[in-house]
Amino acid sequence: MSTGPTVASIPINPIRVMVGKAVTKVVNRCQCAKEEQNLDLSECQLMSIPDAVYHLMRNTVILACDLSSNVLRKIPPKFAIKFTYITELNLANNRLSSLPEELRDLSDLKRLDISQNDYMLFPKVVFKLPNLIFLNAQKNHFTSIDVEKLKGVRSLREVNFEDNPLTNASREQLKSMESVTVTVHLNSTMDEDSDDDIMDLENIPPSGGFNRQ
Repeated sequence: MSTGPTVASIPINPIRVMVGKAVTKVVNRCQCAKEEQNLDLSECQLMSIPDAVYHLMRNTVILACDLSSNVLRKIPPKFAIKFTYITELNLANNRLSSLPEELRDLSDLKRLDISQNDYMLFPKVVFKLPNLIFLNAQKNHFTSIDVEKLKGVRSLREVNFEDNPLTNASREQLKSMESVTVTVHLNSTMDEDSDDDIMDLENIPPSGGFNRQ
């Protein structure tokens, strides 16, 4: 008489196990954030920010949020509504190509990292962050930056545009921002005589990421 499959003989779905571990990691990180006020959701395989995160953090003031090294394609508008008091936001190493206009309401935001994403156009909301001090935008696809609007962010003290295919004109404009109060990070010019006036960055070694000072 057949006794049917035993627990040991039932195949385990590795994808389901992986997803389960990812959910557990997110929940555990949220619990830690309640004490530290630092929400670290880096390397959690996130394709979007789960609604459960907002629910778990509903009674907690978050001052720093790390969403780096996931597969995020967008940041929802409600992020700025739920995490109003954030001073540091790390979005590095995702697949982002835009930022919601609602981020302008993050009036306490001082450090923003959007490096290693898929940006081709510089997110205009950055110009509306009144207290931004540090911006890391390296390793994207920017060819030009509205430097005059960037200068309008009076609080800005350091910007990093290394490893972007900036035109020589944009590079020169960014250099004009360099002063006693503002530090500008750019790669050295590789090919100033290029026909399309675009830098060749293929042989430039990678630089550091989101370094706190």
